[in-house]
Amino acid sequence: VQLQASGGGLVQTGGSLRLSCAASGRTFNTYAMGWFRQAPAKEREFVAAITRSGGTTYYTDSVKGRFTISRDNAKNTLYLQMNSLKPEDTAVYYCAAGSQPLSYAREYDYWGQGTQVTVSS
Repeated sequence: VQLQASGGGLVQTGGSLRLSCAASGRTFNTYAMGWFRQAPAKEREFVAAITRSGGTTYYTDSVKGRFTISRDNAKNTLYLQMNSLKPEDTAVYYCAAGSQPLSYAREYDYWGQGTQVTVSS
């Protein structure tokens, strides 16, 4: 599966963005999906994950209540709705596909190219 992330940009503190991740092929619904992010000079970190059906979601503590991961299997698209954004959310955001909705980057087999999110204070 090939993944294409989009929707990043520059936003003020407290603002919102919605990231999208378009998947190629007809196997999107066979993959669990995740969002990760990487800030300058920091390691890639887990943000959120979702099961194949979309019925269960997982979040890192710092984004709970602010971010929502979802998917539309009919459209082969993964989303990340980000509200109440903070400067510490600034990073390149990556979508990823794997067999399980885990928080470890090494468990994911396919990655999108990343989209930059910048939150100004």
